[in-house]
Amino acid sequence: MGIESVHEIVKVPDITEVPDTPAFLEGVINLRGKIVPVVDLRKRLRLIGKERTKSSRVLITENDGRLVGLLVDAVSEVLKIPPDTVEAPPEMISSIGVEYITGVAKIGEQLIILLDLKKVFSIEDMKKVGAVVEKGVEQKAA
Repeated sequence: MGIESVHEIVKVPDITEVPDTPAFLEGVINLRGKIVPVVDLRKRLRLIGKERTKSSRVLITENDGRLVGLLVDAVSEVLKIPPDTVEAPPEMISSIGVEYITGVAKIGEQLIILLDLKKVFSIEDMKKVGAVVEKGVEQKAA
């Protein structure tokens, strides 16, 4: 994910649950008058769940003109990753349908998985997220 996709990083605010939504959608938040859906990135990527902590944050991102919050465990730093440190994902990973992984960067001994937000949120998923925003607006107006 390129840094240009991230608008801001906020502490986890109160999240309003919305019924009948995908499991990875935590709900919606009110960000300075805008209703923003919040996606738990662990659930979306089918990783083992983890309790929220004081380090948990919401990355406010823009995807195809829509704001989407990504609930993450923590944000430690913004990195400039030299292109020569990025390798294609291993064949086994790409062959099992993990199409949103664009590469793996090696920084010292640490491996960093690079994600493509457009692929993390497929068009079908974004339609579901968009419907949640509309429901939230209707409920707020009621």
